[in-house]
Amino acid sequence: MKKHFSTRGIFLIKLTLMCLVLGESAGRYAVAQSTTPAEPSLPPLPVETSSSSELAAPDPTVGESYILGVGDYLRVDVFNIPDYSGEFRVLSSGNLNIPIVGAIDVEGLSLQQAKVQIEQTLEPYVQRPVVTLSVLETRPIQIAIAGEVHRPGSYRISAQSGTNVAAEDIPTLTQAIELAGGITQLADIRQIEVQRRLPRSSAALVSSATLLADQRHKENKSQTVAVNLWNLLKEGNLNEDLQLQDGDRIIIPTASNLNSDEAAELATASFSPDEISVNVVGEVESPGNIRIPPNTPLNQAILAAGGFNNRARKGTVRLVRLNLNGTVSQSDIDIDFAQGINEETNPSLRPNDTVIVQRSGVASVGDAFSSVLSPLNFVLRLLGI
Repeated sequence: MKKHFSTRGIFLIKLTLMCLVLGESAGRYAVAQSTTPAEPSLPPLPVETSSSSELAAPDPTVGESYILGVGDYLRVDVFNIPDYSGEFRVLSSGNLNIPIVGAIDVEGLSLQQAKVQIEQTLEPYVQRPVVTLSVLETRPIQIAIAGEVHRPGSYRISAQSGTNVAAEDIPTLTQAIELAGGITQLADIRQIEVQRRLPRSSAALVSSATLLADQRHKENKSQTVAVNLWNLLKEGNLNEDLQLQDGDRIIIPTASNLNSDEAAELATASFSPDEISVNVVGEVESPGNIRIPPNTPLNQAILAAGGFNNRARKGTVRLVRLNLNGTVSQSDIDIDFAQGINEETNPSLRPNDTVIVQRSGVASVGDAFSSVLSPLNFVLRLLGI
């Protein structure tokens, strides 16, 4: 009996001690939870979701090949940190002035390079910065166009603006050609060249803005982009309609061989001029300068001038053309209104061509008699006869 009681008593004592220990531990844990402040946690990395209301910044729809420059208006969003976010313009120094951080050089960088540049600058202030960069307004760009266009030269294309500049708002090659008066009928649109400055490499972050500026000038490299606009006309390949950048130089060469079918198709392109100017003089109903669609054949130009009058030599006309080398060529062409476009009998006219419709033989003889009889008629009128 004593042995049984002793064993039972020991068991009860152990159970009581265990309860006391567990109760004390639970109390300490509760006190620790209520008195110890929670450790600060890093902001979570952004999760791609269509329903996120926190990332209200527009998507960077301008192509990654776009090169930033003075005058561009940008939206900078630093995830979860609105104090560093906002809208900023690239200043004349090529910098963005971001609050607290200060100036960040972005001129000559692509969007991706500028994004990395901003993130690197923010690292001393923000843990794992995540930046979204987009273009709200592009600066005006200066381009040059030479070769087979009607008004070659330098052009300044105004900037597009809005809540966010889409890729289609960036000026394109065909828009620049239209601005230059359209292509001539001698243009070789298969071998167009666009000479373009390359983006500078991401510069190391240094305190000297002068050093960055010097580095930009040293990295003035360029590349030549080949463009074939026939692919745009025949296949609808929009990739050939290159988006232009500031400083682009466009060269449109002269075609070595262009058949009449291709010339007719080229004349209907959106980047061809709507009209050309030619002269039809001599024995037509309405002689003078006329405006006709590109690639208009000789026969149609004569009809546009009212057609032959009753004094015209209707079998042959003379075509006078100013060549690219400054010489003038003349050719007598037999007229047959039943002919289609043909370089021999019904050629397509070029800007500033002159068509001369001469007098018929009968009209020439009549004019000769009139010139002889004119003095005699004057004398007879004086004599009152």
